Amino acid sequence: MQEVQQLPALQLAYIGDAVYELALRAHLLSLGPVRIEQLHKATVHWVQAPSQAAAAHMLLPELTETEVAVFYRGRNVKPARIPKSASVSEYCYSTALEALFGYLYLTEQTERLQTLIAMVLAAKPHEK
Repeated sequence: MQEVQQLPALQLAYIGDAVYELALRAHLLSLGPVRIEQLHKATVHWVQAPSQAAAAHMLLPELTETEVAVFYRGRNVKPARIPKSASVSEYCYSTALEALFGYLYLTEQTERLQTLIAMVLAAKPHEK
């Protein structure tokens, strides 16, 4: 694989999306037995761009200089299309969060990745 720092931001976001959703699904399962429909609904709510954008805004002050640089690379990507459920700004910040998570995963900064995801889960930004 080419060096992680050289990967396009959208490729980082592609991996970060999967990493975040898997962590979220594991978290939801850890809360106890729930019907699969409820798990799916909760997952969709957490991973929608508006919820991820809220999480991104919450995490931004906690990021290192390198993480901020990756974050802004993700945010500055010009999206081909925006889902109807999100504004352009929300979608860009959502992509930034996913790019950051993808970067941390690919650079094997597992502890830092888990810390940031735990902060998001504890803050429940999708409820605000």
